[in-house]
Amino acid sequence: MNDNLNEYSQIGMAMARHFDSVYYVDTETGEYTEFVSMQALEDIDASKKGNDFFGDIRESAKKLVHPDDLSSVLEILDKDMAFSILNKNESYSTVFRLLSNGRVEHVRHLEIVCEDRRHIIYCLENIEEEVRRKREQEQDLQSAKRMARLDELTGIRNKNAFMEYVKSIDDKISADVLDEPFAIVMCDVNDLKVINDTRGHNFGDEAIQRTSRMICDTFKHSPVFRVGGDEFVAVLIGEDYIQREMLFQKLKEESLANKRSRSGPVVASGLAVIDPSADKCFNDVYEHADRLMYENKSELKAMHVRDGFANMEKIQAPIPDGRKRLLDGLFGALYTVVGEGYVYINDMKYDFSRWSLSLIDDFGMESEYMYHADQIWQDYVHPDDIPAYREAVDAVLCGNAEVHQVFYRARKADGNYVLLTTRGFVLSDADGEPEYFGGIIIQQ
Repeated sequence: MNDNLNEYSQIGMAMARHFDSVYYVDTETGEYTEFVSMQALEDIDASKKGNDFFGDIRESAKKLVHPDDLSSVLEILDKDMAFSILNKNESYSTVFRLLSNGRVEHVRHLEIVCEDRRHIIYCLENIEEEVRRKREQEQDLQSAKRMARLDELTGIRNKNAFMEYVKSIDDKISADVLDEPFAIVMCDVNDLKVINDTRGHNFGDEAIQRTSRMICDTFKHSPVFRVGGDEFVAVLIGEDYIQREMLFQKLKEESLANKRSRSGPVVASGLAVIDPSADKCFNDVYEHADRLMYENKSELKAMHVRDGFANMEKIQAPIPDGRKRLLDGLFGALYTVVGEGYVYINDMKYDFSRWSLSLIDDFGMESEYMYHADQIWQDYVHPDDIPAYREAVDAVLCGNAEVHQVFYRARKADGNYVLLTTRGFVLSDADGEPEYFGGIIIQQ
């Protein structure tokens, strides 16, 4: 377990910034190590490492978990359940209550399966504040009028509100008093039925909620409706209408990035703009957007994301498939917990890297996968900043595990230079040799 733990320790510490308790567990031996402990576990002197995770954590659960939730919690903390998750899914989450110092606290339990399919990262997150806010929202929604027009799961407008909105537009079109043009973006969550069937409806609900946030965050100034189980409609008006092509492309790129990294919902979408000379009602535009959305849905399902490897001609030994899968696993874990910036991870033994798709797009690079990425990236660094950049790279290549924050300028795809800062870490193998180098690049 020590070799794998060494590889994942930095990722575990990164996750510790987002969760209140993190364990790294070998499901075959039961051996475990705790990266960080929540106060409730400290209060009962829960073990921080040992050789029987499933037994120890179940004993801790009996002391902490609310009696009404205990049976279901013990079920998910069973070793056979862990193996079942390994065989079917890459992650699993549930919510239950703890009794800590006489207070009831809601926590979210998350299990993430590591790339080797043998180890699991167990996390606990205190979500009492989130639950409190949700209760307040639910109280606000008690109004019959609001309940009739808001989607309970996502909090956005529902189909009833959509039909009312459509009628108001049609009334304006028929009276020839439509005061501003509009565009319709149809969206559909890909493979929601598969998610529900294989991972459960909790995962499906989360996919719908994340899709709703993704669409609303993209079209911030326009009404967004959930019109079906996995279907959303955004009616672009005002500034969003003016910027429709750019915003629509942003939505599609985010969806494609989620497909590549398997870190978020994959959303098929179609955009249609009203043509006053041809469209006699809202539904004419709606049907056009719907057709384009289904075309995009077919394209996404048929798409097999292929790896483009830059600098292939300079390599001496290509990275083995197993090492690449491990690199992808590390990248996925880091991508999941990072809230901002561009993520990168490098296998130093093969000098093979994976970088965020958003960085590839923003800087106009060839591929998210690269051999000798430091040489490629140097071409984008401002000439005056290359000495500082090379000094930082050389320090990493020499095995310096303490990676200092580096500031430099780099050229984006539009030719303009922006100031970046890089924060990184080095993971060493069992012999103490540097094996992985990764981190985050943030635009200032």
